[in-house]
Amino acid sequence: MTDALRVVSIGGGNGLSTLLQGLKTYSQSPPAGAPAIDITAIVTVTDDGGSSGRLRREFDVLPPGDIRNCMVALSEDEALLARLFQYRFEAGRGLKGHSFGNLFLTALTSITGDFSEAVRKSAEVLNIAGRIFPSTAANVTLEAELDNGRVVAGESRIGRSRRPIRRVRMIPSGARPVRDAVKAIEAADLITLGPGSLFTSVIPNLLVKGIARAIRQAAAPKAYFVNLMSQPGETTSFAASDHVRALLDHSGGALIDYAVVSTTRIPPALRARYAAQNAAPIVNDADAIRALGVGVIEANLLRKGVKVRHNSAAVAQVVADLALEGRKRRMARNSSQR
Repeated sequence: MTDALRVVSIGGGNGLSTLLQGLKTYSQSPPAGAPAIDITAIVTVTDDGGSSGRLRREFDVLPPGDIRNCMVALSEDEALLARLFQYRFEAGRGLKGHSFGNLFLTALTSITGDFSEAVRKSAEVLNIAGRIFPSTAANVTLEAELDNGRVVAGESRIGRSRRPIRRVRMIPSGARPVRDAVKAIEAADLITLGPGSLFTSVIPNLLVKGIARAIRQAAAPKAYFVNLMSQPGETTSFAASDHVRALLDHSGGALIDYAVVSTTRIPPALRARYAAQNAAPIVNDADAIRALGVGVIEANLLRKGVKVRHNSAAVAQVVADLALEGRKRRMARNSSQR
């Protein structure tokens, strides 16, 4: 039990960054009596909008944006270096809209000849607390089938659609995972998915050939952090069980042990602000989740503020507790096999 607990967090977007920011404390200086955590992030690479999309089209690199956000979340120095990586040019022909971190990763990919190596080198520069891997090194595109049968290609177009999503798929369908990502899953004490956009941040990782199978076969407990709010079109009218069901449908069956939901009441003023954008709090239908064969963990996970966001410290506490359970489970299994 003296070794750091190995946590593998899978996702993308702001949700994964929030979780990693909370876990970083357990890597650098764990709270008194708390276990140390060894962090691995596995990040989706389907983004085709904004700065990432432009760099992807012009330089044939994997989209760096989500990985950049994870690097900043795990960086030791969240002041100068992190601000530098997040700096976005507001003017300049060809530069406007790009973040420095995206340009840095693109340049380093050109120098090293490999995106994963560029991520590793960048992580050294930021002295991050953990490791970050893209889920695949292949140049992939996300495609969604909407409820009216229309097919939309590209993560950015899918995100802008206001029609409910029936299913998403990855093109090409045979994209292989990064080997180090699979090895991290196999050795984990806990595997987490989310929080984050269900169809464009979390599920795309499961569509990489071999990722869902590796998660299913891993001895570690698996926990999915359910979003706090619905997203217009993407998950309109989705309850928590609908999120879980979509995960299971896209991964080929049983995948997770727990769905982690927040019990914090969202203030009426904040609910009204989101309602104007056709977003609403996720209904935590725990019995329906259990009927899917998935346990439910309830906790106060809402961060106070003007936006509905997960509290990174509260999320990290849940992760630490589950990782400890996973380590005990692994030790008991190893002991029984002797």
